[in-house]
Amino acid sequence: MAALGSGCQAIHPGYGFLSERAAFARMCADAGLIFIGPPADAIQSMGDKISAVRLAEEAGVPRVPGSDRVATVGDACRIAADLGYPVLLKAAAGGGGRGMRIARSEGDMAVALESAAAEALGAFGDATLYVEKLIERARHIEIQILGDAHGNVIHLGERDCSTQRRQQKLIEEAPSPIIDEELRNQLGEAATKLARRIHYQNAGTVEFILDESTRRFYFLEMNTRIQVEHPVTEMITGRDLVVEQIRIAAGDAISFRQEDVCISGHAIECRINAEDVARNFAPSPGRLTVWSAPSGEGVRLDSHCYAGYLVPPFYDSLLGKLIVHGADRELAIERMQLALQSFSVIGVPTTIPFHLRVLSHPDFAAGRITTRWVEETLLVET
Repeated sequence: MAALGSGCQAIHPGYGFLSERAAFARMCADAGLIFIGPPADAIQSMGDKISAVRLAEEAGVPRVPGSDRVATVGDACRIAADLGYPVLLKAAAGGGGRGMRIARSEGDMAVALESAAAEALGAFGDATLYVEKLIERARHIEIQILGDAHGNVIHLGERDCSTQRRQQKLIEEAPSPIIDEELRNQLGEAATKLARRIHYQNAGTVEFILDESTRRFYFLEMNTRIQVEHPVTEMITGRDLVVEQIRIAAGDAISFRQEDVCISGHAIECRINAEDVARNFAPSPGRLTVWSAPSGEGVRLDSHCYAGYLVPPFYDSLLGKLIVHGADRELAIERMQLALQSFSVIGVPTTIPFHLRVLSHPDFAAGRITTRWVEETLLVET
């Protein structure tokens, strides 16, 4: 009603829950509004992770060894026995690390399944689960793609989102410090094959798990929206992804070709959250009495915050995204450290000290990060 009352022609859903609701995209179409995102059918086909895995396999994209939906503990145990422990229970309607639990033995399965299903039901209204083999030393690599109504599909390289805790991304960077040109091309080809298979239009991200021990990659899921970490891709390619989204939604072709995509330098994004790391990353609502943001060459901050802003307890704890760009990864790390050190936030605890700790760690400097590094290495060090 607000959109219709304002006389606007189109709605950009951001990267919240509405951005991946097929029903919302259809509602916009029914009301004569342009949805700045993919068609509802594409959202629906990728929103169910089991359906997405099937489509990826049909497109020739490898998936993590796993199952269809599971209904009982017995089913899950039989599948896990075939795959070999440890396994990961995952929500079919999930995303953002919700509805996921690890089972390292048959004795873990009942509690893991019950807990994952309950979280999935609460977060997504759907308790359906499936099982995948857990890859212990994994990198989380994702490919940014664009598709338009004229049949063009391109990719803009990869982002490395391996610095995470409990499947929640904390730091993202592009390009990945462990991806070479050959592997980048393979990942890009896999992502665009899947996008073409579903006639994808607008911006999207195809996410992969990379097994460090074998250098093999597997499809995880596709996010049918612009993502929180899209600025690092913008910084290294010089392409404004939101502008392209609007152009595509208006019926235009993508404004550049695959051969025009060039990667320049290195970019890092830190998610500045209102969380108390000393209290197990507990959300920390409250009023910001000081909000003094960094600036300078190669520094970008995307945020809604200001001094006096009341951080509510009801939503995501993200306060802002701090992004830097440098000529190479070493310079980008140095620039991010300086930006974080000059970022003054008073009123609520934030993850700024945590990010400084990560960036100063020799493992991060050397690119030796996996999806479990924060929990298994950083947080256990005294």
